[in-house]
Amino acid sequence: MGCQCSKLLLCCYDSVQSGQIPEADVADNENDAEVGGLPTFREYTYDQIKMATSGFAVENIVSEHGEKAPNVVYKGKLDNQMRIAVKRFNRSAWPDARQFMEEAKAVGQLRNQRLANLLGCCCEGDERLLLAEYMPNETLAKHLFHWETQPMKWVMRLRVALHLAEALEYCTSKGRTLYHDLNAYRVLFDEEGNPRLSCFGLMKNSRDGKSYSTNLAFTPPEYLRTGRVTPESVTYSFGTLLLDLISGKHIPPSRALDLIRDRNLEMLTDSCLEGQFINDDGTELVRVATRCLQAEPRERPNPKSLVAALLPLQKETEVPSHVLMGIQHSTASLPLSPLAEACVRKDLTAIHEVLEKLGYKDDEGAATELSFQMWTNQMQETLNSKKKGDVAFRHKDFSSAIECYSQFIEVGTMMSPTLFARRSLSYLMTDTPEEALNDAVQAQVISPVWHIASYLQAVALFVLGRENEARVALHEGYVLETKKNGS
Repeated sequence: MGCQCSKLLLCCYDSVQSGQIPEADVADNENDAEVGGLPTFREYTYDQIKMATSGFAVENIVSEHGEKAPNVVYKGKLDNQMRIAVKRFNRSAWPDARQFMEEAKAVGQLRNQRLANLLGCCCEGDERLLLAEYMPNETLAKHLFHWETQPMKWVMRLRVALHLAEALEYCTSKGRTLYHDLNAYRVLFDEEGNPRLSCFGLMKNSRDGKSYSTNLAFTPPEYLRTGRVTPESVTYSFGTLLLDLISGKHIPPSRALDLIRDRNLEMLTDSCLEGQFINDDGTELVRVATRCLQAEPRERPNPKSLVAALLPLQKETEVPSHVLMGIQHSTASLPLSPLAEACVRKDLTAIHEVLEKLGYKDDEGAATELSFQMWTNQMQETLNSKKKGDVAFRHKDFSSAIECYSQFIEVGTMMSPTLFARRSLSYLMTDTPEEALNDAVQAQVISPVWHIASYLQAVALFVLGRENEARVALHEGYVLETKKNGS
């Protein structure tokens, strides 16, 4: 936004004071954005989630503050290849198991394309875990405050505002009027670059913390007095998000309102946006934000009113979000490596050449572990079975390779991702793709960031005819390989 729009924005504060956002009756809400294709909410075992996250591997942590976060979030993958986000609460959270289950099941009934939907939960012993759809394209905070290649475009910011308002409207229509600590870290971007509201904030507050983890300068004034979250408190937090979108900074509401009153909007608006929009758009969004930030809760608009106010502001609605965000979202246009291309072609001979050339280079620590174990005759026999398997694999005697590798794996003295990868390809060569898929998954459990494990899953899924899942695994392999190569 910039100097070009500032003159027209000067009238913003006056129009806000006149209170022009009409209040709508949420009971009339008709939302047809419910999504199909998602599994129904279910309970998972701790072992299932541990497997999905490769044993809660550090490499799979996606929390903004890593291991230091009070409740750590991991990325993972279920047996059906569906990507998930797993929130693992600390030991003191949710001491009442029944309360946790009731809350999770209630939130798990929601299904909407504006949410990162809750898929399941786990409640075993002291463990309290939530499973949600995985959103691969970072948070709003990342794209607004810590962008690297390009600032978020104005039309995309307007889209984010609308989608979040629609998410809150849907939740309100389903009786979930409260959202705890709504902020830019709770807004995630899916595979297509569309913004989604994290379902985790819909859970009632557990006993381990407060409803607002952010600086007190950003909390609703009534919460400071009562300590309770109300629907109007959620609207206030939505107003702070609008300020984030307008300014590109996390600016305290009191400071923003002072700037609006003093007609000093150049300090409020993001200079990166100059020339990107019509002046009236900026005026209207500031007006909506200011209405949300009214000190008196009853003067704030409800979610349906917010949708009605934001809908007319949308521009370039035919342009996909991933284009506006500059996100590469499809493997169709990716510059695939020779290994990835071989997976797409199901060229098992080419994959064999890659694995044979690679050897055991990616088995960190394996050589040391083996040298320790070479003292006993039993271990010597076990190592011999591995060596025989390698010889058979090199000479393309895949049935013998499977037999020898299986003997080594069954002893269980060490876990080798490469060995599972080799047996996986051997299974593919002998027309047993289900076993191949299982071994490729095991390789990734052992080494979560190993791109070859993902590629082998992709080719197994292609052979099984599970095209969509194969494309997801292929994309994951591409991302991991790109990171490894430092591109």
